[in-house]
Amino acid sequence: MTAFSLGTFGFPGVHADGRPIKLALRKGLALLVFLAEAKGAVARDVVATLLWPETPRETGLARLRRLLHRIELTLGQPVFETDRTSVRLSPDVELELDSQLFESACDRGDFEEACRIYRGDFLAGFSPDDSPEFDDWAFYRREALRGRLVHALERLVQDKNAGGDHSAATAFAGRLVELDPLSEVYGRHLIRSLLLAGDRSAAERHHAALIQRLHDELGVAPEAETEALLIPATAPHAVPTTRYVKGAGVHLAYQTYGSGPLDILVMPGFVSHVERVWEHPASRAFLASLMRLGRLIILDRRGIGLSDRVGSAPGIDVTAEDIGTVLRAADSRRVVLFGASECGPACIKFAVDEPRLVAGLILFGALAKGCWSQDYPHALRASQYDAWSKHLIAQWGGPVGIETFAPSLAGDPQARAWWAGLLRAASSPGGISAVLDAFRDADVRHLLAQIAVPTLVLHRRDDKAVRIAAGRDIASRIKSAQFVELEGSDHWFFAGDQRPVLEAIKRFTEDLAKRGEGAGVRR
Repeated sequence: MTAFSLGTFGFPGVHADGRPIKLALRKGLALLVFLAEAKGAVARDVVATLLWPETPRETGLARLRRLLHRIELTLGQPVFETDRTSVRLSPDVELELDSQLFESACDRGDFEEACRIYRGDFLAGFSPDDSPEFDDWAFYRREALRGRLVHALERLVQDKNAGGDHSAATAFAGRLVELDPLSEVYGRHLIRSLLLAGDRSAAERHHAALIQRLHDELGVAPEAETEALLIPATAPHAVPTTRYVKGAGVHLAYQTYGSGPLDILVMPGFVSHVERVWEHPASRAFLASLMRLGRLIILDRRGIGLSDRVGSAPGIDVTAEDIGTVLRAADSRRVVLFGASECGPACIKFAVDEPRLVAGLILFGALAKGCWSQDYPHALRASQYDAWSKHLIAQWGGPVGIETFAPSLAGDPQARAWWAGLLRAASSPGGISAVLDAFRDADVRHLLAQIAVPTLVLHRRDDKAVRIAAGRDIASRIKSAQFVELEGSDHWFFAGDQRPVLEAIKRFTEDLAKRGEGAGVRR
């Protein structure tokens, strides 16, 4: 058996037993990569359409047969297993794919090895002629792998600085800055690492360069945390502590702040990043206000933010399981779940499954079902949802959606830059596509009548992202739920006027605390 290796980071190439093989067929290379990534049989029609989308079906299938034959002639042995309808790589062929080696290293937490394997973006500069569908597939795969690289680098910066190896942390932080030169978070990683390594001169140069890039490219001033990095009294220890807990084979990132008779766990929506959420002044002010009501817990779901990327969508059941994992790690005994928007269903699921742990449930701008049906007219139709999702993904990395999610902040350059950076840090276009698809198909209406904990439903009257009718519907299905209609059109809970939101939460949590005292509950 010949062992083949297929390099996909950068321009693809085939090696056999360490020897390079010249396969001067772009579509042949594309086919090998696609089948190796598929890890199983693929319909011939699918492959033919992928490589020759404008060609009649029979012509495309004939070209595929010829291409399979030419590849095997070049490689010198049979490498495909075919039948009348499908094609796959032969199980007798040992094929090593560097993109899969990279993901395997990430999965087992060997982030240094993962970063060594990642020598360039997936299929960078490679495209078979006239195959836009293959190019789209490669784009989403490239973005998913790039997202995992970012996560690995961030973990390494944290771990190396914590272990005192500031030189290594600086090198990994430098790669982050190369990936996103406009990210203040990545820039701060690099500057802090340099300061910890004792190289203040280099830190000052990178600090000045970052400020100049922000001015030239975005037209914005740096955030206060960036400005303060070089002030001895504040640098370099301004980063909140992020902890990790392993649950069901996945490392979950979370943070805790403060103390009190209640814990308040915040699930912010379809994207999150436990460190970047503190960067925007309004978001930081909202979270700080919650800290005055109890111990604050925030987490990134699996596949999102600083938690492990998993290559699949985190469904409601899995996300509810992750909530439990983090609460156990935080030694939580009595928690208020704050589920915003798309995270509402997972909080609903957890409240039904673990009512003894949940003191109360707060739902903000949430839906019980992801898309329209005849008995649920409060959401977008599937076709509308898919069109919205496609637009969001196409514009990923810019401030896409801010006009819908936070109209009051849409004209603020700092808010737009923060939102764009949050999207890039939280996920990739391919990764978030799976998350959005999963939510489109979600439906927790059957669970609402089973909720036995006090529930507060908050919704802004003119919410641009989720109709207020969806909030009213949720409240009507939960026994004794309080429904509070708020003024405004912002979907983000921290955007617009925070005061009525926080006042409603304060009344709710104070009532829960009194109930807990009456029942003799103590932390």
